[in-house]
Amino acid sequence: MTTATLDLTELTAAATRAAKESSRASDAERASWLHAVAAALDENAAELVSIANEETNLGETRLTGEVARTSGQLRLFAKVITEGSYLEAVIDHADPTATPPRPDLRRMLQPIGPVAVFSASNFPFAFSVAGGDTASALAVGSSVIVKAHSGHLKLSLRTAEIVADALKAAGAPEGLFSLVSGREVGTALVQDPAIKAVGFTGSIPGGRALFDLATSRPDPIPFYGELGSLNPVVITAEALETRSRQLASGLAASFTMGAGQFCTKPGLVFIPAGTDFGSDLVQAVAGAPASPMLTERIAAAYPEGLRSVAKLPDVSVISGAVEQNAEVDGAAPVVFSTTAANVMDHPAELLEECFGPTTMLIEYSSGEELAAVLAKVPGSLTATLHSEPGEDVAGLVDQLSALAGRVLFAGWPTGVAVNWAQQHGGPYPATTTLFTSVGATAVRRFQRPVAYQDAPEAVLHPALKEDNPLNIPRRVDGRLVLP
Repeated sequence: MTTATLDLTELTAAATRAAKESSRASDAERASWLHAVAAALDENAAELVSIANEETNLGETRLTGEVARTSGQLRLFAKVITEGSYLEAVIDHADPTATPPRPDLRRMLQPIGPVAVFSASNFPFAFSVAGGDTASALAVGSSVIVKAHSGHLKLSLRTAEIVADALKAAGAPEGLFSLVSGREVGTALVQDPAIKAVGFTGSIPGGRALFDLATSRPDPIPFYGELGSLNPVVITAEALETRSRQLASGLAASFTMGAGQFCTKPGLVFIPAGTDFGSDLVQAVAGAPASPMLTERIAAAYPEGLRSVAKLPDVSVISGAVEQNAEVDGAAPVVFSTTAANVMDHPAELLEECFGPTTMLIEYSSGEELAAVLAKVPGSLTATLHSEPGEDVAGLVDQLSALAGRVLFAGWPTGVAVNWAQQHGGPYPATTTLFTSVGATAVRRFQRPVAYQDAPEAVLHPALKEDNPLNIPRRVDGRLVLP
């Protein structure tokens, strides 16, 4: 199940067979497989954290918490599938008196088949081998082939061994889960006819290349990619008058967290012109240490990104140094400042993600200018608004809702709760899909709807049988029926 050296055709053939078996398994059976993997990860957490810390420099505290998040995700999806509404079971009984006469129709979601999952660099557990994409696909009955990330290959191999052993011991079908590595193998995986969907977390160039491959196949498949996000923050004048230093402290902690390597890092901060917020932020950032980055390639790219921004017209560096050796000394925080007018003049250059502990303050002179510059911001995972009670911000909320999948009204976007209501996805380039990759409804990506017309009771899935043996929520003749 775990070797990366098997011929890809053998792996995809095994994944196809396993997907058929898994689709026939009950939700309770698949939930037991997820619980087994979660328990195995927890039991081996110390070893996994040690390996991860060697390869990623993220630190034992952060990594220990991430293992717990990963096992928690697996247990959440076990609850999702045993609760049953994820199947979206719908029954419309026949009505020969309708015009035209209506047949008996029963519709539900079914697993899509073998899925390819590309691991992320910045979350070596939660978005990697046993992360959310893998967990949500296995939950609904799809098999998974994971492409390991080169930034933590040793960890990926060991995690895959643990996952495979746990699945085997729990009675899961052979071939349900496997691991491959290497860029060429990953490319071939996306193009393999057996693969029915792809989950990806990574850069815009890499993700777009794979997206184009997935959609240009003779049989195009869904590509669920999380690519890049600027996560704009808007702060009103009233909010700054009330709590400027508090906001500065919160922003400093958020954009420097994890050396700025979170996909939800606040990269753009829109503030009214003529305030002292810049000075407050400089004080809040002062003394923040440089931190090692995930890989040498990422560390080398960070100063290059800083220099690209600093050379643009009407951009000031108000905190930190652009010239730094992040590969040797770690990445140090940098704060830029510019105006909304300048962003509108140079959107392509100024509205580009810089991966690392940096953010940009953008001063706006009026509500109209703020609306105009926000219209230039590309799709993001999050958007944050800090305002005061009683302010009329309805228009701002509408605009922020249009460009992000999650809108915050307090706190900061770093940190993504794993629960039923979460939406981790937004307009392109944040993601290539309308769905979420975090939370209960992430399973929807790896399912497809099938309707059965006038089907004999004997061939129906239990979710569609008349007596509802699974005791799940269903919509029957237009009415939601709860168990």
